[in-house]
Amino acid sequence: MSIDVNPASVASEKEYEAPPVRRAEHAEGSFTRLIEQQAAKIPSHVFLFSSLCSMGVSLGLELMGRERPARFIGSWVSPLLVMGVYNKLVKMLGPR
Repeated sequence: MSIDVNPASVASEKEYEAPPVRRAEHAEGSFTRLIEQQAAKIPSHVFLFSSLCSMGVSLGLELMGRERPARFIGSWVSPLLVMGVYNKLVKMLGPR
């Protein structure tokens, strides 16, 4: 006979729904909706391809001995991937 030592184990199996956001300070403006609509039009693979190109150009510049431009262009990779994640979230979740 197995005794459950965690009294909250049954409560953790319960499904919860996220409450809708109704407060005025959490409402999004028309500019935010405009950005989300325009971002949803861009294919997701564009961001991945551009970040891979940025890595390639940075590697090429580094091999040519041009360190400063290589580091500058190499620093574009993270923001491009973050924009791709934002784009994907906008497409999946839409405006909330």
